[in-house]
Amino acid sequence: MQLLWQILVNGVLLGGLYALMALGLVLVWGVLNIVNLAHGALIMLGAYVCYYFFTGLGWDPFAALPVAMSLLFCLGYLIQRWVLNLVIRAPMFNSLLVTFGLEVVITYLAQLLFSADFRTVNPSYAGANFSFFGATVPWVRVLAFGVALALTFALWLFLDHTRIGRAIRATAQNLVAARLYGVNPRQLYALTFGIGAALAGAAGALYGVVSQINPYIGAGLTGKSFAIAIIGGLEKSLYVLVGGLFLGVVEALTALYIGPTYTDVVSFGILVLVLIVRPTGLLGRTA
Repeated sequence: MQLLWQILVNGVLLGGLYALMALGLVLVWGVLNIVNLAHGALIMLGAYVCYYFFTGLGWDPFAALPVAMSLLFCLGYLIQRWVLNLVIRAPMFNSLLVTFGLEVVITYLAQLLFSADFRTVNPSYAGANFSFFGATVPWVRVLAFGVALALTFALWLFLDHTRIGRAIRATAQNLVAARLYGVNPRQLYALTFGIGAALAGAAGALYGVVSQINPYIGAGLTGKSFAIAIIGGLEKSLYVLVGGLFLGVVEALTALYIGPTYTDVVSFGILVLVLIVRPTGLLGRTA
């Protein structure tokens, strides 16, 4: 029972990070109707920004997180304005091909710049932990979980309680009506993609603290983000949080009772099952 409790705690902490990974993908998919296959590559870039600020400048990895978000926001804004905007009204297959091409280019450029070696971010407090009802909880994972929750709720507040956020939601629901109210879709799309890339950068910075990174982690993280988006649905950022927590706990239980090599099999098996039984997602109405 003690081992089960430890695994559940680990799964919840992992699920919070998973949710943040998926947030940017869900935002871009819901507003621009683009499934961004380069999303994992953007997460990977965020991890490397954190790594080099930590190793090169001696910054605390959590202090480097706003820098990673800012740089990835600028990159995402430029990608949408000068690349994706050219296919925004084309069939979805075209945008899939473009974002897949971007993922390949970013991955191989990262290999050229950073090499294919595995790297880790190990701050001085990496080994610090505390006991939570008998479970050993690393402080670094709690901090990453807390930041992931804070950014998830910040996005929810932004979309629901700011003028720009309401414009983004209105554009996602009815583009024609949004235009009649003075919304500039081209600028709003670039802003939305930039925010999605910034969230990916934040997720990457946190991922680099709790796991190893190399230029090829992007494809797997895109798949995880896609699974969470489908499981939680595209309607609200809080639904993505539920989907991330669900997947994190399921993977932790799978590693305990079946084996760690089967976590991806179970995760994507659940994805297929949800698509068959409830294609709108467990909580969402649009997918």
